[in-house]
Amino acid sequence: MDYEINKKAKLLNIKEIAKKLGIPEKDLFLYGNYMAKFKVGKTKKKGKLILVTATNPTPYGEGKTTLAIGINDALNKNGYKALAVLREPSLGPVFGTKGGATGGGRSQVAPMNEINLHFTGDFHAITSANNLISAIIDNHIQNGNELDIQEVYFKRCLDINDRSLRNIETKYRKDSFNITSASEMMAIFTLAKDFLDLRVKIDNILVGKNKMGQDIYFKELNATGAILALLKDAMKPNLVQTLENNPVIIHGGPFANIAHGCNSIIATKAGLGLADYVVTEAGFGSDMGALKFFDIKCKLNDIYPDLVIINATIRSLKYHGNGNLKEGLSNLKFHILNMQKFHDNVLVILNKFQDDTKEEIKIVNDYCKSLNTKMLLSNMYKNGSKNTKQLADTIVFYANKPNQKHYEIYAPDDNILEKIEKVCQNIYGAKEVIYKDNLKEELKNLDKKYQKYRICISKTPASITDDPKVLGFKKDFSMTVTGYNINNGAGFITILMGNVVTMPGLSKKANYLNIDVKNEEIIGIF
Repeated sequence: MDYEINKKAKLLNIKEIAKKLGIPEKDLFLYGNYMAKFKVGKTKKKGKLILVTATNPTPYGEGKTTLAIGINDALNKNGYKALAVLREPSLGPVFGTKGGATGGGRSQVAPMNEINLHFTGDFHAITSANNLISAIIDNHIQNGNELDIQEVYFKRCLDINDRSLRNIETKYRKDSFNITSASEMMAIFTLAKDFLDLRVKIDNILVGKNKMGQDIYFKELNATGAILALLKDAMKPNLVQTLENNPVIIHGGPFANIAHGCNSIIATKAGLGLADYVVTEAGFGSDMGALKFFDIKCKLNDIYPDLVIINATIRSLKYHGNGNLKEGLSNLKFHILNMQKFHDNVLVILNKFQDDTKEEIKIVNDYCKSLNTKMLLSNMYKNGSKNTKQLADTIVFYANKPNQKHYEIYAPDDNILEKIEKVCQNIYGAKEVIYKDNLKEELKNLDKKYQKYRICISKTPASITDDPKVLGFKKDFSMTVTGYNINNGAGFITILMGNVVTMPGLSKKANYLNIDVKNEEIIGIF
């Protein structure tokens, strides 16, 4: 159904979409009639930033991207100059269980297939740049190894779910692949403020150690220029449109469970200079993407949202309550209370489905009221921006309300163990943090060089805890640190918790079984 709706949409030439934002035609780099990259110009305009997050995801899907796109359409429909700034889809989920990531129903971006597949080539550029670094490292070792590299930390990546690449053996060492969305190159790409900052971040990539135990950085290999050559065009944001011909910027795509889960800072700041209201999203639930949006993206780039919207559905809340809506509301409570720590302006928007009853909707509405949170109802999947004036006006009202909260999870001078434990205890509600093997001592030793770095928790998105089977709002649980990665170029340390993997696998009933080409038309991406 989504594909048929997308296919029938009457799209405007992308030049017309650019005009709506005041982007001159000379600054466009066209990819056919409906997609373009654009040169980011200087502007003093400062829009309001609206962050869309969600409850913990379930097999049903909550429609966070659909909601973000729908809000963009609703705002534009009702006279507000708005745009959405989103992440690029990864081929891993497209061919895996999740499928595409261009919204659904009447709230989609287009052209659907092109965006979900190769798009403008950004993911290929990031993958190639990442793997060129690995090839350069191995070539250095092969041809004399002047830096005396003995241990390599930097990993290759691929934008496909391929569990067989989790553990491999090369000529030089045992190694493993990340999926591109979990790679340090993706994190660097999305956190780089500009091309100069990109150079600095690539220079600072921690390659590994020499025989003396000293750190080796990529700048010592004198090859940053070659990496920049691969990323030059990819750094320009991508412009597309909704089915209602409203502008959308899509750029960068780190996963939120194993990375920081936000689109590029270049795209976000460009959007804030082009529109009065910018709708963005952070991956998975607020315990994943929104947490990292506040703690990594905002902290490293001096931005802060003006409004936080929590997306929920009745069927997902029932799932968290083992079929009981009232029991499942505890999961919504967890996300509301956490977002209220970060912000005064928090709304809940319930995506309505056909089988939702008035009684169930009232139960959720009353529950939100009890937590001093306003709930709005969205029919935008079915109806698009039709009859959205109250929703749009309410969002604008809350986005313009003052906010006094800038919650600090931890202090910059806290040691790494303190930062981990404050996130786990103050955000997730864990009673204790357990460290596997000798990881506690290893993390203590990192303080000498990395104490001021941000912490990026990598765990299952399906649960507040690090166990995907634990639903609802669990109390008195432990969380286990099972590994870590130093993303020196990106400026944060990834802490692996529970049984998390940075290279997903394909399921038995993966989406690739549905995809085909008939009469030169790609079908089955949803």
